[in-house]
Amino acid sequence: MGRGPGPDDEALFCDAQLPALRAAVDELAWLLGRGYAETSALALVGDRHGLRARQRAAVRRCTCTDAALAHRRARRVDAAGVAGQALAIDGFNVLITIESALAGGVLLIGRDGSLRDMASVHGSYRRTAQTRAACEAIGDHIAALAPASVLWLLDSPVSNSGRLKVALAELAEDRGWDWGIELDHNPDRRLARFEGVSATADAWILDQARARYDLASAVVADRCPEAWVLDLGALASGLAGAGAPG
Repeated sequence: MGRGPGPDDEALFCDAQLPALRAAVDELAWLLGRGYAETSALALVGDRHGLRARQRAAVRRCTCTDAALAHRRARRVDAAGVAGQALAIDGFNVLITIESALAGGVLLIGRDGSLRDMASVHGSYRRTAQTRAACEAIGDHIAALAPASVLWLLDSPVSNSGRLKVALAELAEDRGWDWGIELDHNPDRRLARFEGVSATADAWILDQARARYDLASAVVADRCPEAWVLDLGALASGLAGAGAPG
């Protein structure tokens, strides 16, 4: 299964849709910050703006409360902040985002500035034509960061996680990268408690982590400058996003 755009994505995420999507993210954040349940709040906002299911999924992925936004911003480090630190990578989270970028899929910048993908991978992972290039791009960027150590954490319940571990280990050996690669039943918990820097865009981890680095965003900026990136958190970040690729 590829990581490219969905059949209707050019219509659902074109320039004309961005104002409504950004407003929906802002309104959903307001409701969540006042205790509204996510499901009902998303339905309310989605109905108000006439959003389709995939657009609503994008809005949900990009939204966090103001309190969460402040917490995540305070713990975000730049590339210089990773140097000399232990780095733990949310393997599937980061890899699938880079695969999506290389395949031309929609990428989203949320209120917290993190880059996320729209790929639907639930319990099963399959390598794609972009997997090798994505792993190499991630590895090259990590090497330039010069962390004290690198630990990849892969969800062991996800099918083919063992095969991905072997592929990553072979790549690391070929390139001389000193990586630890582990399968874990609950990597989210380890990433949330990690004493160094965690590389992930997972919301739950970001709300717990001591320090976080947006590895996916940095790799996309380095290797995929023409990637289809939409900033749906622009009302919170003050950043402008790009629409569908021409």
